[in-house]
Amino acid sequence: MSTAAPAPAEAKNRNETVIVFALSLAAMVVSMMQTLPVPILGLIRTDLGTSTANVSWVTTATLLSAAVFTPLLGRFGDQHGKKPTLVAVLGVMVVGSVIAAVATSLPLLILGRVLQGAATAIFPLALSVLREEVRPQKLPGAMALVSGTLAFGSGLALVATGLLTSGSDADYRNAFWMATGFATLALLAVAFLVPATRHKTGGRTDFLGALTLGITLLLLLLPISQGHEWGWTSGRTLGSFAGAAVMTAVWVFTELKVREPLVDMRMFVHRPVLMANLAGILVGFGMFANFLGVSYLVQMPEKLTGYGFDASILRASVQFLLPGAIVSLLASPIGGQLVRHRGPRVALGLAAGLGAVGFGWLALDHGHSFSVIGAGLIVGAAVSFGYAAMPAVIMASVPHHQSGIANGINSISRSTGSAIGSAIVTTILASKTIEHLPAGVPALPAESGFTLTFWIGAVAFALVAVISWIGLRGAHGPRTVESGTPAEAPAKVAEPVSADTV
Repeated sequence: MSTAAPAPAEAKNRNETVIVFALSLAAMVVSMMQTLPVPILGLIRTDLGTSTANVSWVTTATLLSAAVFTPLLGRFGDQHGKKPTLVAVLGVMVVGSVIAAVATSLPLLILGRVLQGAATAIFPLALSVLREEVRPQKLPGAMALVSGTLAFGSGLALVATGLLTSGSDADYRNAFWMATGFATLALLAVAFLVPATRHKTGGRTDFLGALTLGITLLLLLLPISQGHEWGWTSGRTLGSFAGAAVMTAVWVFTELKVREPLVDMRMFVHRPVLMANLAGILVGFGMFANFLGVSYLVQMPEKLTGYGFDASILRASVQFLLPGAIVSLLASPIGGQLVRHRGPRVALGLAAGLGAVGFGWLALDHGHSFSVIGAGLIVGAAVSFGYAAMPAVIMASVPHHQSGIANGINSISRSTGSAIGSAIVTTILASKTIEHLPAGVPALPAESGFTLTFWIGAVAFALVAVISWIGLRGAHGPRTVESGTPAEAPAKVAEPVSADTV
């Protein structure tokens, strides 16, 4: 008795599911690397005998590394193949995780974090692979699911790190060994489950453009992340911002003169792409403001401050942050369907509305655990819908051969927003402190600092609404094409940039 071979459509469905699983795992691991050290900075400082200012480089180094490598590797994947670039970057992340786990000095730990930061390029590369391998009618949902793992991974890292370092003899290195295991699993999944790249543009790599863009982003993000330590009006901070402005001009001039630029300026200033990047900054800001604001709030000692929940790091992660992270993952398929049937503009508008409501709720009532958790659920859904919408805008607005670099720039915009969120939250909480605390008690933030933080988060999402309804006005509804290659017809938002379109 013979068994009929599976129908081609069924085989295609299976292949797409496997590919989406592998790329979702890789994207989740990338997002875990961003937030993983946040709960253990105190342990690292004590273990390595360093200062608070120095240990902050454990997070700053990853951000700066991502800024330098993500655009370059996104473009490299466009030119020389997404899968080999993905595998190589995941390999670098494994090496970086091992170095961080075995490091006995701060410089070595920072080196490991720099290598982990390069893995941020995995997300835009993953989206480019989806564009090649997934059918148009399934593409919005696939992109939304992979995007949804970003917020989930960020929350999962906080929870897992809290669990691994909750004992009296906690060792922060366990968190980096966990990262090594996840990175290795993602590497194997991509290597064996993702097919070889079918589209390569070839050509020269614009190393001069990569260098000038990297320096520009370094000079911009360094003072944003270190300004609260340096002082916002110090010479280092102001000089770095001035240098970033000068280098921006140098970078633009360089890209306009190079025959094969790293970033096509026409694509960069194309309205849907520009709006998606601005939205990325704001949504990234909102996500990190929620993580940091809620995490600090619930750990405040109520007897001393009059607010807070006296939560441990573990309780803060599991009870207050994990529910929102889970909702982010569960909401991603809904966001994908919304993008497919109503278009990314509607999805982004809904994200804006939910985010503004969630942060407004936090600002008005953060004295009850129900309110903090409930608002976190709403913000989690908002971030998920926003992450589902932005790649769809990008994919529908750029030519196939620019999808890697375009999504790379969008990833950097989200990282920039996260850095700004971290800087603003830290500065606000440090500037608004409680007076007349008992002797020996360190400075603690006043409740008004948290209220202001949450209102700023609400304003950020209100600006996303402006981008959605005004910045993307005139965008077309979604379009589904049943035939042709998957890469050719994602849900349409705006006409792709052509040689005569600015």
